[in-house]
Formats: sequence, C-alpha cells, structure tokens
Amino acid sequence: MAMKRATILDLTDWKILRELQRDGRLTNVELASRIGLSPPPCLRRVQVLEKKGYIAGYRALLDAQKLGFDVQLFAMVGLKSQNEVELRAFEAKVAEWPLVREAYAISGEADFILRCLGSDLAELQDFIIKTLTADPNVDQVKTTMIMRVSKYEPGVPLK
Repeated sequence: MAMKRATILDLTDWKILRELQRDGRLTNVELASRIGLSPPPCLRRVQVLEKKGYIAGYRALLDAQKLGFDVQLFAMVGLKSQNEVELRAFEAKVAEWPLVREAYAISGEADFILRCLGSDLAELQDFIIKTLTADPNVDQVKTTMIMRVSKYEPGVPLK
C-alpha cells in the first residue's frame, strides 16, 4: 500500500514532528539541539506546523490503572438508521459520554466501534445497558473486554 505524504514538509519539519511526537515536553532549546537548528528558527517552524494543523495539540498520557480505571472494552455498535442526520446525532451523544474514550465510524458488521474505560465492570455494564443500548437509534451492541494491552503507540508511524 503506497503512503500518501504531505509534500510541502521538508526533512527538518519531519525531524521536528518525530521528536515532538516522542516527547511533547521538549523545550524549544532541546528540540533545536536535537534537530540541528538554532532555537529561533526552530520555534518559527514549530509555530508554522501548529498553525497549519500538522501539530494538532499536546497532552499528557495518563496511566489509567494507577488512576483507578481498571476495565476497558470495545463496543461494536450497530445503528437502526445510517442516514447522515442519525449518524451525526449519535456522534454528538458519543462525544458527551465520558466513559467512551475513542469512537470510530467503521464499515462491516457494525457502524461504530467505541473504546470504553471504567473503574470496574459494573460501571461499564451500567453504561452499556442504561445509556448505550437505550439510545433509540442503537440496534445492537456487542462488547469485547480488553484483557491486556500488548501495544499502545498513539501517533503517526514516522521514520
């Protein structure tokens, strides 16, 4: 499969993106040193990458288990109607549900796959039964418990 890449980025831009994806807390001085630029042009380049949307934001990755969120599951959701109005309405509801950490519209047997995170199984069961399956446009929900995370590498596969 051929990869479509942004052609307006140069090698220095790619280096900046790679380093910031590895560690978003780098100071501009540290980043400049790693990519071989002086700090002022490095900062200008980062600001341009942010303004153009290549850098969408910065955030801390939290340890869910240490914070008491011990149970994760995937919920495959089939909707009764897939018209655009109903899809948008469902997406708006999903955005309001704090236990849903990721949501993807998909093709295949389901319309959406949701990654849900809760403090215990009872909390997630309560959400699935009282909120998700109670939605008037939800036709079916199949859940799969996440037993162990073997790889978690958010971001983009930059070389």
